[in-house]
Amino acid sequence: MEQSHISFEQVVSRGCGLDVHQENVVATIRGDNLQEQTRTFSTFTSSLKDLVAWLEESGITHVAMESTGVYWKPVFNILEPHFELILVNARHIKYVPGHKTDRNDSAWIAKLLLSGLLKGSFIPPQYTRELRELYRYKRKVIGQRSSEYNRLQNILETANIKLSSVVSDVFGISGWSMISAIIDGEQDPMILANLAKGRLKIKKQELICFRR
Repeated sequence: MEQSHISFEQVVSRGCGLDVHQENVVATIRGDNLQEQTRTFSTFTSSLKDLVAWLEESGITHVAMESTGVYWKPVFNILEPHFELILVNARHIKYVPGHKTDRNDSAWIAKLLLSGLLKGSFIPPQYTRELRELYRYKRKVIGQRSSEYNRLQNILETANIKLSSVVSDVFGISGWSMISAIIDGEQDPMILANLAKGRLKIKKQELICFRR
């Protein structure tokens, strides 16, 4: 059955369906006293602002799009202050009666939007999304740092530098001072041991041996 032959009760006056891709966005507007139109915009910010202007001029109040990879995110961020947005899982649209074709994606989404047949995914507020991004990045950086610490520790062990056998925190102030000195070419155990700080000074004799 073709989409054009399916009739749904309209619950949204004017809406837009977006088919979002990496390089462009296909937008179809539908609604009361509004001729259906489809336009294509690039995903550059300036072009997305043109999309916002066109939708506002057309009296659009609701916009729906599929959650395609990460490509929906910049589009969502720019449209969010202006419209009621619905982000839809692509699998949900496939379960709605009708034949969905790539060529008519945006028109089909717009039709489902006006009929109230789209169930939006939960999207937290912008500040929460930003905090999540920062948290993910922090975890990634911490993971990378831990990997580098482990790699350096393995290098020291391979070189038979038993610093970890004497220093509880190899990457503390004293440990870093000794490692930096070794990297700079220092090999004298006495000089390296004299880099110890605080309570580690009482282990000077053991530190002299960690290079031997």
